[in-house]
Amino acid sequence: MSTHLTPGRRGRTRGALAAAVLVALVLGGCAGPAATSGAAPTESAPAEPTPTESAPAAAPAATCDDATTSYAPTTGTEIAAGSTMAAIRDRGFLLVGVSADTLQMGARNPFSGQIEGFDIDVARQVAQAILGDPDAIRFRVITAGDRIPVLQGQEVDLVARAFTINCERWQDIAFSAEYFTAGQKVLVSTEAEAAGIAGIEDLAGLRVCAPEGTTTLERLDEYDVEAVGARTHSACLALFQQGRVDAITGDDTVLAGFVAQDPYARVVGDAFSAEPYGLGIPAEQVDMVRFVNAVLDGMKADGTWAQLYARWLGEALGPAPAPPTSVYGRS
Repeated sequence: MSTHLTPGRRGRTRGALAAAVLVALVLGGCAGPAATSGAAPTESAPAEPTPTESAPAAAPAATCDDATTSYAPTTGTEIAAGSTMAAIRDRGFLLVGVSADTLQMGARNPFSGQIEGFDIDVARQVAQAILGDPDAIRFRVITAGDRIPVLQGQEVDLVARAFTINCERWQDIAFSAEYFTAGQKVLVSTEAEAAGIAGIEDLAGLRVCAPEGTTTLERLDEYDVEAVGARTHSACLALFQQGRVDAITGDDTVLAGFVAQDPYARVVGDAFSAEPYGLGIPAEQVDMVRFVNAVLDGMKADGTWAQLYARWLGEALGPAPAPPTSVYGRS
């Protein structure tokens, strides 16, 4: 197909839905950075960064034969004096960059006001390991484009925000081992699906939205579509519901959440990428990477990972697969 889908009835029937999404954007994560503790939402405040003198020497230049290769984990989760983890423990909380509008992965619950999801619970496991309390955690709401800058500035201890591991990003930050494997798909209207749109190849000449600063948006250059950038996935959903774009592309984890919000939306086609998620960590803090990898390996082995998957993603994506295999060997 090479012509734009006429908004028509789709735009009119979705007016109320679009308005609701826009209100959510104002009240939720897109209102700006915010910090949330495990007890109740609080306003953002400048966080004390992990003291640089407590961190190890700068990491060597990253090599990238396999982007998912991380630093070998520590033996157990003991915290050494003078380590990055010791500094976090002394501060009293783990500071994590997250999404507040990615349903099932990291989203603000409209009833409780708490940010929750699979990514959030993974971060809580790290807080438990360092501080002995999964609620000893504060969240800083960030956009996809903020992920690398806040790590480079050591404004957060880690980022848990559907963060695809790739070689280019390893030049600026460090990643944990892979903790989730997603795949990029497209979301279209039920009308488009009925008209024969069955995947990315059927969207030639049409407008496809993805968040700015993501590999998702960059990958659209490989297809004959009109790429439209937006600040967040929820901003893409608002454009979609208004009929201003014809489709949204993103990881299946994100799109599954949109289907739950919009009865006129469908995820179609096979995944056309593999998106290995890792926790982002400042490049200089290799000791933190090794510690986090020990935490992740423990989750994968003791069933915690499968429990979190079933809680947050099982209904939309089906039974839990085996967790991703951790790959080590980076030096």
